[in-house]
Amino acid sequence: MQTQHLWFKATKGILRVGITLAIAVAAGLLAYKLWVRYTDYPWTRDGRVRADVVNIAPDVAGLVTAVPVRDNQYVHRGDVLFRIDTMHYQHALAEATALTQQRKSLWEMKKQQSARRAHLDDEVISRENREDTDLGALAAKAEYDAAVAQVEKIKLDLERTVVRSPVDGWVSNLLVRPGDFAQVGAAKLAVIDQHSFWVYGYFEEHKLSMIKVGDAAEVQLLGSHTKLKGHVESIAHGITDRDNPTDIRLLANVNPTFNWVRLAQRIPVRIHLDQLPAELPLVAGMTCSVVISHG
Repeated sequence: MQTQHLWFKATKGILRVGITLAIAVAAGLLAYKLWVRYTDYPWTRDGRVRADVVNIAPDVAGLVTAVPVRDNQYVHRGDVLFRIDTMHYQHALAEATALTQQRKSLWEMKKQQSARRAHLDDEVISRENREDTDLGALAAKAEYDAAVAQVEKIKLDLERTVVRSPVDGWVSNLLVRPGDFAQVGAAKLAVIDQHSFWVYGYFEEHKLSMIKVGDAAEVQLLGSHTKLKGHVESIAHGITDRDNPTDIRLLANVNPTFNWVRLAQRIPVRIHLDQLPAELPLVAGMTCSVVISHG
């Protein structure tokens, strides 16, 4: 009886030690796998949602008369964003049209004079006079063509007084109001292109060897359980070297201090989203995690 008790006690001790060792080994293997995944697998928590942003600037100058859109409003391609006063351009068009008619009449007169002189003998009119008349007709034709081109330009300016959205998307940073003066080329608002969303994943430089163009990617937005599918579209081939800027004489300005702890550089990898989520609104600037599957 005492022998059985001692055997049971020894077996219990061995079993306890075995379970402890098994748990320790399992924890070690799990920690090793997690470490390998963290250091060797191509993944990053430093991802950003990006989109094409179209800066809307007028092609003509003038007073803004109407702004039929609101900030953050969804617009379709061709929708009116704002209108510019057309009065000055209408007057300019009337003036250019009158000038065109005048130069057309002058060209017709010069052309008829040239045609009449072309049938006269050299005894009636000199060859020099005939050539001068022909050149005068050509000059009048060139002036008429220039006037016609000016009319077309003013018509284009009139058309451009209505500023329309070039893409489908959302109005952002609306800074224009009725009564503002719009300058040529000065952006008054931005439109975020609905069909242009992509993701930039900033991967550590030692993980680039495991990433190839075309590899499958999985994107998970911060605070969301939805995972988006995509693939690697391209890899950046240059980033700024902060330790080696150039001075005003274009010489290398080398930093004299050196940090013993060197962090890995982050290289942008562009991820194309295969399908945009219908239930989840994407916003340019969102944070996300990116995992690349081995190709």
